Amino acid sequence: MLEIRPNCENCCKDLPNDSTEAMICTFECTFCKTCVETILENVCPNCCGGFEKRPTRPKKLLKKHPTRQQSYFQPINLEKFEVLKQKIKATKPEER
Repeated sequence: MLEIRPNCENCCKDLPNDSTEAMICTFECTFCKTCVETILENVCPNCCGGFEKRPTRPKKLLKKHPTRQQSYFQPINLEKFEVLKQKIKATKPEER
């Protein structure tokens, strides 16, 4: 079951369960759509995978299966990430 993390790992933007801006990779690293498109360019800095829109948990299930409340904030080291990103961004996520 997804944790549904509450914020962007890079800029700390709030990404509640019903956010249409939340993007995740296969390991559930969570970033806002702006960071994914403008900084990450669809390359996860943690696993090098791509991103998809995070699904929302139905409201009727939130009480039984709450979303994660603890924030996760780990800004990207842009210099280090840029080297990695340049090597792989041209390769489709499903081919990395």
